[in-house]
Amino acid sequence: MTAEGLKFGAFVRREREAREIGLREMAKKIGVSPTYLSKVERDEFTPPTEDKVRAIAQIIECDPDELLALAGRMPSDLADIIKRAPVEVSALLRTTSGMTRDEIARLAAEARKTRGD
Repeated sequence: MTAEGLKFGAFVRREREAREIGLREMAKKIGVSPTYLSKVERDEFTPPTEDKVRAIAQIIECDPDELLALAGRMPSDLADIIKRAPVEVSALLRTTSGMTRDEIARLAAEARKTRGD
């Protein structure tokens, strides 16, 4: 499931409709008004808060981190990690610049093994 150049709202609408979920039903599930959700889907409003984006991701069966990135938001747990070690985490992230997704995934797998996960 990729956004293929779509903005947040257009992507959410495409995925909601693909699953045959009505606008009102989706709005109720995430705790917003249908009018608000409609405006978000038309990219007239900015994406909702992290908790709402996560709820949308669950409903449309999308990775929450990917949907948060599309919404232009950073997951709060990552912000907390960066705050605990800003210099080190920034250096680590800058090191991954230019790496492929597969290379980054291998690096993450090695880090998990090092931690014993």
